[in-house]
Amino acid sequence: MAANRTLIGEQGYDRAEEVKQFDESKLGVKGLVDSGLSSIPRIFIHPPEILQQFQPTTRPNAQPIPTIDLSDLHSDRRSSIVDQVSGACRNFGFFQITNHGIPSVVLDRTIAAVKAFHEQPTEVKARFYRREMIGHGVTYLSNVDLYTSKAASWRDTLQVRLGPLLEAADDVPKICRDEIVEWDREIRRLGEELLGLVSEGLGLRAEKLKEMTCLGGRAMVGHYYPPCPQPDLTVGLTSHSDPGVLTVLLQDHIGGLQVKHDGAWVDVKPVPGALVINVGDLLQIISNEEYKSVDHRVLANPHHEPRVSMAVFLNPSNREGVFGPLPEFISPEKPALYKEFKFSEFLLRFFKKELNGKSLVNYYKLQ
Repeated sequence: MAANRTLIGEQGYDRAEEVKQFDESKLGVKGLVDSGLSSIPRIFIHPPEILQQFQPTTRPNAQPIPTIDLSDLHSDRRSSIVDQVSGACRNFGFFQITNHGIPSVVLDRTIAAVKAFHEQPTEVKARFYRREMIGHGVTYLSNVDLYTSKAASWRDTLQVRLGPLLEAADDVPKICRDEIVEWDREIRRLGEELLGLVSEGLGLRAEKLKEMTCLGGRAMVGHYYPPCPQPDLTVGLTSHSDPGVLTVLLQDHIGGLQVKHDGAWVDVKPVPGALVINVGDLLQIISNEEYKSVDHRVLANPHHEPRVSMAVFLNPSNREGVFGPLPEFISPEKPALYKEFKFSEFLLRFFKKELNGKSLVNYYKLQ
Protein backbone atom coordinates (compact mmCIF):
# COMPACT_ATOMS: atom_id res chain seq x y z
CA MET A 1 0.00 0.00 0.00
CA ALA A 2 1.39 3.40 -0.95
CA ALA A 3 2.58 5.56 1.94
CA ASN A 4 0.03 8.30 1.20
CA ARG A 5 -2.89 5.89 0.83
CA THR A 6 -5.21 5.25 3.73
CA LEU A 7 -8.02 2.73 3.43
CA ILE A 8 -11.10 3.66 5.47
CA GLY A 9 -14.15 1.57 4.66
CA GLU A 10 -14.00 1.96 0.89
CA GLN A 11 -11.28 0.16 -1.02
CA GLY A 12 -8.80 2.57 -2.55
CA TYR A 13 -9.69 5.76 -0.66
CA ASP A 14 -6.72 8.06 -1.20
CA ARG A 15 -6.85 10.70 1.54
CA ALA A 16 -3.80 12.63 0.36
CA GLU A 17 -5.28 13.03 -3.12
CA GLU A 18 -8.67 14.15 -1.80
CA VAL A 19 -7.02 16.70 0.50
CA LYS A 20 -5.05 18.04 -2.46
CA GLN A 21 -8.18 18.28 -4.62
CA PHE A 22 -10.10 20.10 -1.89
CA ASP A 23 -7.23 22.55 -1.28
CA GLU A 24 -6.69 23.27 -4.97
CA SER A 25 -10.41 23.88 -5.52
CA LYS A 26 -10.16 26.90 -3.17
CA LEU A 27 -13.82 26.30 -2.33
CA GLY A 28 -13.34 26.14 1.40
CA VAL A 29 -15.97 24.51 3.57
CA LYS A 30 -18.42 27.31 2.74
CA GLY A 31 -18.13 26.38 -0.94
CA LEU A 32 -18.92 22.76 -0.13
CA VAL A 33 -22.04 23.83 1.77
CA ASP A 34 -23.09 26.10 -1.10
CA SER A 35 -22.84 23.15 -3.50
CA GLY A 36 -25.75 21.59 -1.64
CA LEU A 37 -24.05 18.51 -0.21
CA SER A 38 -26.01 16.51 2.35
CA SER A 39 -23.06 14.52 3.73
CA ILE A 40 -19.53 15.64 4.54
CA PRO A 41 -16.52 14.49 2.46
CA ARG A 42 -14.47 11.69 4.00
CA ILE A 43 -11.45 13.95 4.67
CA PHE A 44 -13.54 15.70 7.36
CA ILE A 45 -14.60 12.55 9.21
CA HIS A 46 -12.65 12.14 12.44
CA PRO A 47 -11.65 8.78 13.92
CA PRO A 48 -14.17 7.25 16.37
CA GLU A 49 -11.80 7.70 19.33
CA ILE A 50 -11.67 11.47 18.66
CA LEU A 51 -15.42 11.78 18.08
CA GLN A 52 -16.04 9.89 21.32
CA GLN A 53 -14.21 12.66 23.18
CA PHE A 54 -16.61 15.19 21.64
CA GLN A 55 -19.73 13.45 22.96
CA PRO A 56 -21.73 15.72 25.30
CA THR A 57 -20.75 15.29 28.92
CA THR A 58 -22.60 16.70 31.87
CA ARG A 59 -20.99 17.57 35.17
CA PRO A 60 -23.45 19.00 37.69
CA ASN A 61 -20.84 21.11 39.47
CA ALA A 62 -18.96 22.30 36.36
CA GLN A 63 -17.63 25.77 37.09
CA PRO A 64 -18.06 28.34 34.30
CA ILE A 65 -14.99 30.33 33.37
CA PRO A 66 -14.79 33.63 35.29
CA THR A 67 -16.30 36.85 33.93
CA ILE A 68 -14.38 39.95 35.04
CA ASP A 69 -15.82 43.46 34.99
CA LEU A 70 -13.17 45.97 33.87
CA SER A 71 -15.17 49.08 34.72
CA ASP A 72 -13.33 51.49 37.03
CA LEU A 73 -10.05 49.88 36.01
CA HIS A 74 -8.14 53.06 36.83
CA SER A 75 -9.66 53.53 40.25
CA ASP A 76 -9.10 51.90 43.61
CA ARG A 77 -10.79 48.80 42.15
CA ARG A 78 -7.67 48.05 40.07
CA SER A 79 -5.99 45.84 42.66
CA SER A 80 -9.18 43.74 42.91
CA ILE A 81 -9.30 43.38 39.12
CA VAL A 82 -5.62 42.40 39.04
CA ASP A 83 -6.33 39.70 41.63
CA GLN A 84 -9.27 38.38 39.60
CA VAL A 85 -7.23 38.28 36.37
CA SER A 86 -4.33 36.59 38.16
CA GLY A 87 -6.63 33.98 39.68
CA ALA A 88 -8.25 33.24 36.32
CA CYS A 89 -4.85 32.89 34.59
CA ARG A 90 -3.57 30.55 37.31
CA ASN A 91 -6.68 28.38 37.71
CA PHE A 92 -8.52 28.44 34.39
CA GLY A 93 -6.27 29.91 31.68
CA PHE A 94 -9.47 31.54 30.34
CA PHE A 95 -11.80 34.34 31.38
CA GLN A 96 -14.34 36.72 29.86
CA ILE A 97 -14.24 40.50 30.25
CA THR A 98 -17.09 43.00 30.26
CA ASN A 99 -17.01 46.81 30.26
CA HIS A 100 -13.75 46.68 28.31
CA GLY A 101 -14.34 49.96 26.52
CA ILE A 102 -15.06 48.67 23.02
CA PRO A 103 -18.56 49.82 21.98
CA SER A 104 -21.08 47.08 21.18
CA VAL A 105 -21.64 48.62 17.76
CA VAL A 106 -17.95 47.98 16.96
CA LEU A 107 -18.24 44.37 18.13
CA ASP A 108 -21.29 43.82 15.91
CA ARG A 109 -19.69 45.56 12.94
CA THR A 110 -16.53 43.44 13.23
CA ILE A 111 -18.43 40.12 13.30
CA ALA A 112 -20.63 41.25 10.39
CA ALA A 113 -17.58 42.22 8.31
CA VAL A 114 -15.86 38.84 8.82
CA LYS A 115 -19.12 37.07 7.97
CA ALA A 116 -19.50 39.21 4.84
CA PHE A 117 -16.01 38.29 3.64
CA HIS A 118 -16.67 34.56 3.97
CA GLU A 119 -20.05 34.81 2.25
CA GLN A 120 -18.65 36.32 -0.93
CA PRO A 121 -18.58 34.17 -4.10
CA THR A 122 -15.71 31.67 -4.24
CA GLU A 123 -14.07 33.42 -7.18
CA VAL A 124 -13.81 36.65 -5.17
CA LYS A 125 -12.25 34.95 -2.12
CA ALA A 126 -10.00 32.69 -4.20
CA ARG A 127 -7.44 35.41 -4.93
CA PHE A 128 -6.61 35.48 -1.21
CA TYR A 129 -6.45 31.67 -0.91
CA ARG A 130 -2.92 30.54 -0.06
CA ARG A 131 -1.06 28.49 2.56
CA GLU A 132 2.14 30.53 2.68
CA MET A 133 1.93 33.40 5.18
CA ILE A 134 5.49 34.65 4.64
CA GLY A 135 5.43 37.65 2.36
CA HIS A 136 1.65 37.94 2.59
CA GLY A 137 -0.21 40.06 5.12
CA VAL A 138 -3.56 38.48 4.25
CA THR A 139 -4.47 34.85 3.59
CA TYR A 140 -7.72 32.94 3.27
CA LEU A 141 -7.69 29.16 3.67
CA SER A 142 -9.45 26.17 5.15
CA ASN A 143 -7.61 24.43 8.01
CA VAL A 144 -4.10 25.73 8.69
CA ASP A 145 -3.08 22.11 9.43
CA LEU A 146 -4.95 20.56 6.48
CA TYR A 147 -1.94 18.52 5.30
CA THR A 148 -0.69 17.44 8.73
CA SER A 149 -3.95 16.63 10.54
CA LYS A 150 -5.55 13.21 10.67
CA ALA A 151 -8.87 14.75 9.60
CA ALA A 152 -9.94 18.22 8.52
CA SER A 153 -12.21 20.48 10.59
CA TRP A 154 -15.40 22.15 9.41
CA ARG A 155 -14.29 25.79 9.16
CA ASP A 156 -12.65 28.42 6.94
CA THR A 157 -10.33 31.21 8.08
CA LEU A 158 -9.27 34.71 7.04
CA GLN A 159 -5.85 35.58 8.51
CA VAL A 160 -4.45 39.12 8.71
CA ARG A 161 -1.06 40.11 10.11
CA LEU A 162 -1.75 43.26 12.15
CA GLY A 163 1.55 44.07 13.83
CA PRO A 164 3.87 45.69 14.46
CA LEU A 165 1.94 47.96 12.06
CA LEU A 166 -0.89 47.23 9.66
CA GLU A 167 1.22 48.75 6.91
CA ALA A 168 -0.58 47.20 3.97
CA ALA A 169 -4.16 48.00 4.91
CA ASP A 170 -4.93 48.20 1.19
CA ASP A 171 -4.20 44.45 0.99
CA VAL A 172 -7.05 43.68 3.39
CA PRO A 173 -10.22 42.75 1.46
CA LYS A 174 -12.27 45.89 0.91
CA ILE A 175 -15.45 44.28 2.25
CA CYS A 176 -13.96 44.13 5.77
CA ARG A 177 -11.02 46.57 5.58
CA ASP A 178 -12.39 49.50 7.58
CA GLU A 179 -13.73 47.21 10.30
CA ILE A 180 -10.43 45.33 10.70
CA VAL A 181 -8.42 48.56 10.84
CA GLU A 182 -10.80 49.85 13.54
CA TRP A 183 -10.66 46.51 15.40
CA ASP A 184 -6.86 46.60 15.45
CA ARG A 185 -6.94 50.11 16.89
CA GLU A 186 -9.26 48.95 19.67
CA ILE A 187 -7.18 45.82 20.35
CA ARG A 188 -3.95 47.82 20.65
CA ARG A 189 -5.53 49.88 23.42
CA LEU A 190 -7.21 46.96 25.16
CA GLY A 191 -4.18 44.71 24.67
CA GLU A 192 -1.95 47.18 26.49
CA GLU A 193 -4.41 47.23 29.42
CA LEU A 194 -4.58 43.41 29.52
CA LEU A 195 -0.81 42.96 29.38
CA GLY A 196 -0.53 45.40 32.27
CA LEU A 197 -3.05 43.47 34.37
CA VAL A 198 -1.36 40.15 33.56
CA SER A 199 2.07 41.57 34.41
CA GLU A 200 0.91 43.01 37.74
CA GLY A 201 -0.80 39.71 38.57
CA LEU A 202 2.61 38.06 38.27
CA GLY A 203 4.19 40.64 40.58
CA LEU A 204 5.94 42.39 37.66
CA ARG A 205 5.83 46.03 36.61
CA ALA A 206 2.75 46.76 34.48
CA GLU A 207 4.98 47.66 31.51
CA LYS A 208 7.08 44.47 31.58
CA LEU A 209 5.30 42.40 28.90
CA LYS A 210 4.84 45.40 26.62
CA GLU A 211 8.57 46.12 26.88
CA MET A 212 9.15 42.52 25.77
CA THR A 213 7.27 43.52 22.54
CA CYS A 214 4.35 41.22 23.44
CA LEU A 215 1.82 43.63 21.92
CA GLY A 216 3.80 44.17 18.72
CA GLY A 217 3.33 40.91 16.82
CA ARG A 218 -0.45 40.88 16.53
CA ALA A 219 -2.16 38.44 14.18
CA MET A 220 -5.88 38.10 13.51
CA VAL A 221 -7.96 35.13 12.42
CA GLY A 222 -11.58 35.43 11.37
CA HIS A 223 -13.12 31.95 11.59
CA TYR A 224 -16.29 30.94 9.77
CA TYR A 225 -18.00 27.71 10.85
CA PRO A 226 -20.75 26.89 8.32
CA PRO A 227 -23.73 24.74 9.26
CA CYS A 228 -22.61 21.12 9.18
CA PRO A 229 -24.94 18.42 7.77
CA GLN A 230 -23.27 15.72 9.92
CA PRO A 231 -21.90 17.50 13.02
CA ASP A 232 -21.52 14.19 14.88
CA LEU A 233 -18.81 13.07 12.40
CA THR A 234 -16.47 16.06 12.48
CA VAL A 235 -15.35 19.04 14.60
CA GLY A 236 -15.11 22.79 14.20
CA LEU A 237 -11.63 23.09 15.70
CA THR A 238 -9.61 20.30 17.31
CA SER A 239 -8.27 20.50 20.84
CA HIS A 240 -5.21 22.77 21.10
CA SER A 241 -3.62 25.59 23.08
CA ASP A 242 -2.60 28.90 21.51
CA PRO A 243 1.12 29.56 20.99
CA GLY A 244 1.41 33.24 21.90
CA VAL A 245 1.11 35.41 25.01
CA LEU A 246 -2.60 36.26 25.14
CA THR A 247 -5.55 35.70 22.80
CA VAL A 248 -8.47 38.14 22.60
CA LEU A 249 -11.56 36.44 21.12
CA LEU A 250 -14.81 37.96 19.93
CA GLN A 251 -17.47 35.31 19.33
CA ASP A 252 -21.02 35.62 18.09
CA HIS A 253 -24.13 34.26 19.81
CA ILE A 254 -23.98 30.71 18.42
CA GLY A 255 -21.57 29.12 20.90
CA GLY A 256 -19.58 25.91 20.54
CA LEU A 257 -16.29 26.91 22.20
CA GLN A 258 -15.23 24.59 25.04
CA VAL A 259 -12.35 24.77 27.52
CA LYS A 260 -10.79 21.88 29.43
CA HIS A 261 -10.94 22.42 33.19
CA ASP A 262 -10.34 19.82 35.89
CA GLY A 263 -10.42 17.06 33.29
CA ALA A 264 -13.82 18.00 31.84
CA TRP A 265 -14.92 20.16 28.92
CA VAL A 266 -16.71 23.36 29.95
CA ASP A 267 -18.84 25.44 27.54
CA VAL A 268 -17.75 29.06 27.10
CA LYS A 269 -21.24 30.46 26.74
CA PRO A 270 -21.41 33.73 24.80
CA VAL A 271 -22.01 36.72 27.06
CA PRO A 272 -23.45 39.73 25.15
CA GLY A 273 -20.77 42.41 24.78
CA ALA A 274 -18.04 40.29 26.39
CA LEU A 275 -14.65 39.24 25.03
CA VAL A 276 -12.93 35.94 25.82
CA ILE A 277 -9.27 36.12 26.94
CA ASN A 278 -6.93 33.17 27.22
CA VAL A 279 -3.35 32.47 28.23
CA GLY A 280 -1.02 31.27 25.47
CA ASP A 281 1.86 28.80 25.63
CA LEU A 282 4.48 31.54 25.57
CA LEU A 283 3.02 33.20 28.66
CA GLN A 284 3.02 29.83 30.44
CA ILE A 285 6.72 29.49 29.60
CA ILE A 286 7.66 33.09 30.47
CA SER A 287 5.93 32.77 33.86
CA ASN A 288 7.52 29.35 34.51
CA GLU A 289 4.00 27.93 34.84
CA GLU A 290 2.63 30.53 37.24
CA TYR A 291 0.01 31.05 34.51
CA LYS A 292 -1.35 28.12 32.48
CA SER A 293 -2.39 27.80 28.86
CA VAL A 294 -5.17 25.25 28.45
CA ASP A 295 -6.67 23.04 25.77
CA HIS A 296 -9.76 24.36 24.05
CA ARG A 297 -11.82 23.29 21.04
CA VAL A 298 -14.91 24.16 18.97
CA LEU A 299 -17.73 21.74 18.22
CA ALA A 300 -18.97 21.33 14.64
CA ASN A 301 -21.83 23.75 14.04
CA PRO A 302 -25.22 21.94 14.21
CA HIS A 303 -27.27 25.12 13.69
CA HIS A 304 -28.84 26.48 10.51
CA GLU A 305 -26.78 29.67 10.62
CA PRO A 306 -22.98 30.04 10.58
CA ARG A 307 -20.85 30.61 13.66
CA VAL A 308 -18.39 33.52 13.30
CA SER A 309 -15.51 34.43 15.61
CA MET A 310 -12.56 36.80 15.51
CA ALA A 311 -9.38 36.10 17.48
CA VAL A 312 -6.34 38.35 17.84
CA PHE A 313 -3.15 36.71 19.07
CA LEU A 314 -0.79 38.96 21.02
CA ASN A 315 2.73 37.81 20.11
CA PRO A 316 6.21 39.35 20.44
CA SER A 317 7.28 41.41 17.44
CA ASN A 318 10.90 40.61 18.36
CA ARG A 319 10.93 37.40 16.33
CA GLU A 320 14.66 36.81 16.81
CA GLY A 321 14.54 37.51 20.54
CA VAL A 322 15.33 34.70 22.97
CA PHE A 323 12.50 33.70 25.29
CA GLY A 324 12.27 31.41 28.29
CA PRO A 325 11.26 31.59 31.96
CA LEU A 326 11.96 35.06 33.38
CA PRO A 327 14.57 35.23 36.17
CA GLU A 328 11.88 36.51 38.55
CA PHE A 329 10.21 33.08 38.47
CA ILE A 330 13.31 30.93 38.86
CA SER A 331 14.60 29.89 42.28
CA PRO A 332 16.31 26.90 43.94
CA GLU A 333 12.85 25.75 44.99
CA LYS A 334 11.45 26.19 41.47
CA PRO A 335 14.13 25.90 38.76
CA ALA A 336 13.44 26.80 35.13
CA LEU A 337 10.94 24.36 33.65
CA TYR A 338 11.67 25.30 30.00
CA LYS A 339 14.68 25.79 27.77
CA GLU A 340 15.26 29.07 25.94
CA PHE A 341 14.49 29.52 22.24
CA LYS A 342 14.06 32.12 19.52
CA PHE A 343 10.43 33.10 19.03
CA SER A 344 10.78 32.63 15.26
CA GLU A 345 11.69 28.96 15.83
CA PHE A 346 8.78 28.59 18.25
CA LEU A 347 6.26 29.86 15.68
CA LEU A 348 7.76 27.82 12.85
CA ARG A 349 7.33 24.66 14.89
CA PHE A 350 3.69 25.58 15.62
CA PHE A 351 2.79 26.04 11.94
CA LYS A 352 4.54 22.84 10.84
CA LYS A 353 2.64 20.55 13.19
CA GLU A 354 -0.89 19.32 13.59
CA LEU A 355 -3.11 21.29 15.99
CA ASN A 356 -2.81 18.80 18.79
CA GLY A 357 -3.14 19.61 22.48
CA LYS A 358 -0.08 21.12 24.12
CA SER A 359 2.59 19.35 22.07
CA LEU A 360 4.31 22.68 21.30
CA VAL A 361 4.86 23.79 24.89
CA ASN A 362 5.80 20.24 25.88
CA TYR A 363 8.57 20.20 23.25
CA TYR A 364 10.42 22.99 25.09
CA LYS A 365 9.96 21.51 28.56
CA LEU A 366 13.12 20.51 30.37
CA GLN A 367 13.04 16.86 31.39
